[in-house]
Amino acid sequence: QLQLVESGGGVVQSGGSLRLSCAASGFTLDYYAIGWFRQAPGKAREGLTCLSSSDETTYYADSVKGRFTISRDNAKNTVYLQMNNLNTEDTAFYYCAAQLYYCSGYVSDYNYWGQGTHVTVSS
Repeated sequence: QLQLVESGGGVVQSGGSLRLSCAASGFTLDYYAIGWFRQAPGKAREGLTCLSSSDETTYYADSVKGRFTISRDNAKNTVYLQMNNLNTEDTAFYYCAAQLYYCSGYVSDYNYWGQGTHVTVSS
């Protein structure tokens, strides 16, 4: 069974940091681009960042540029999202998603999704 599982969410104070993990099972991430998305209540799902299968293509949304960093560890079949200098507007459910090879900012392009992990940033 092909599955992505996010972890690492929680409650953090404004200015703090969290590292989210996205672990794959049932398939290898070597050939997949991995995107991180988030969704706050009443808002559309927002693409934050993506790393292509070759690690050559990375993009960051303006809202997280300079604060969030995506990385992968193929040996652990896991992708990470390091989030620094968090603020209350970062409160949301965070999701990872996978599609073959190339990055996309469109939710509909991704074949596999995790169940999400919640991040709350308190002021």
